Amino acid sequence: MLQLRPGCECCDRDLPPDSAEARICSFECTFCRDCAEGALGGKCPNCGGELVPRPRRPTEKLAKFPASTTRVHKPKGCGRAA
Repeated sequence: MLQLRPGCECCDRDLPPDSAEARICSFECTFCRDCAEGALGGKCPNCGGELVPRPRRPTEKLAKFPASTTRVHKPKGCGRAA
């Protein structure tokens, strides 16, 4: 089950579980659309994988399967992936 992390690792923008702005890689690193498509060029700065839209969990499932509350913020690592 996806963690649905609550914020962008680059700019720390809030990304609620129902956000259409969230982008993730296969390791669930999470970024907002602006950072993913802009500074990161569509690639995860951590693993080099592609960043794709994060699936949204149905609202009725969030009570039983809540989103993560753990924020990851790494502004120094937000350049383009090599």
